[in-house]
Amino acid sequence: MKPAIALIACYILGAIPFGLIIGKIIKGVDIRQYGSGNIGASNVLRILGTGPALLVFVLDTAKGLVAVLICRALALNEYWTVAGALLSVFGHTFSVFLKFRGGKGVATSLGVIIGLCPLIAAVAFGLWVLIVGFTRYISLASILAAISVPIQMVFWKSMDVHPAYQILAGVAAFAIVLRHRSNIARLLSGRESKIGQKVSIQQGVGSDYDR
Repeated sequence: MKPAIALIACYILGAIPFGLIIGKIIKGVDIRQYGSGNIGASNVLRILGTGPALLVFVLDTAKGLVAVLICRALALNEYWTVAGALLSVFGHTFSVFLKFRGGKGVATSLGVIIGLCPLIAAVAFGLWVLIVGFTRYISLASILAAISVPIQMVFWKSMDVHPAYQILAGVAAFAIVLRHRSNIARLLSGRESKIGQKVSIQQGVGSDYDR
């Protein structure tokens, strides 16, 4: 019974569309109608600015962390905990509140890794910051940081990472890369948008942005 309750709670938690909620509260806009149409922090940054974007990033990250904490509070084993963590990410990506559409799961995945392997999460986030700083491409930073997590788990032998965590990291990284396939195409063609490019709420959804 406890695993079922935890899995449902993790999915519902992950499905809460904080980007949409913050957009409605701060500007009275549906964030899905502007910029990339995505509910994540990067689109919120383009439309609403740094403060709201940071708030969305923190809340989306918290979803993944709290999902892990819920599973541990119920004393579930590592495999059930990983299942709950994955459901929080999939809840964000395929939200029941948004007709099973959603964001790309990067921040929520970071929250999961913070809960499971804080040091690996710190390295991945540091890599993300460095790549964004040098290239100004959020999508590229997100892809490479996500890929770094399962690689770290394999090569950091001293950390003795549980095999279930490695499975989680591999699945999450694959899903993040898959969700960024249009970004990859734009990166290769030189059309990907960079951080700092603002979008007016009068512009609507644009095809050249991170979807």
